[in-house]
Amino acid sequence: MQKKYLEAGKIVGTHGIKGELRVQPWCDSAEFLTRFSTLYLEAGNAPVHVLSSRVHKELLLMVLEGVDSVEKADTYRNKVLYLDRNDVTLPDGRYFMQDLVGLDVYDADTFLYYGTLTRVLRTGANDVYQITAQDHKNYLIPAVPEFILGIDLEKGKMMIRPIKGIFDDED
Repeated sequence: MQKKYLEAGKIVGTHGIKGELRVQPWCDSAEFLTRFSTLYLEAGNAPVHVLSSRVHKELLLMVLEGVDSVEKADTYRNKVLYLDRNDVTLPDGRYFMQDLVGLDVYDADTFLYYGTLTRVLRTGANDVYQITAQDHKNYLIPAVPEFILGIDLEKGKMMIRPIKGIFDDED
């Protein structure tokens, strides 16, 4: 079952003296978060209204309704912001990282079970998926179409065609 509210970023500090917050984005970019007029705290239980937001370096600077001083802003430090998945339309073939973690990973040709996708690593050029086998050994596979052949969130499965030798092939 997909979560309604997804982690979007963390408030890491304040900016200036008028209550602006510095947010470290946990999504594709700080720019992505500028689209939202409402975000949430407390795992989605507390909506906060965004009065303004702008990108500054790798961070998002935002002003929340009712936060008009550095003292008030400082009370938000280290809080996680969430977004409502219903407020986002992803293009085909794009997924929320939080939905990918936990997928069972299978070989697209042999249907051999490799393990569970346990982590998405952001490397710059492309993401890398960490797959943890039943023996707790971790494997890394580039998240590119040549290797990732199918993702079915409803069935909780990912079909891959791995690089030869990545899973200790004995061929």
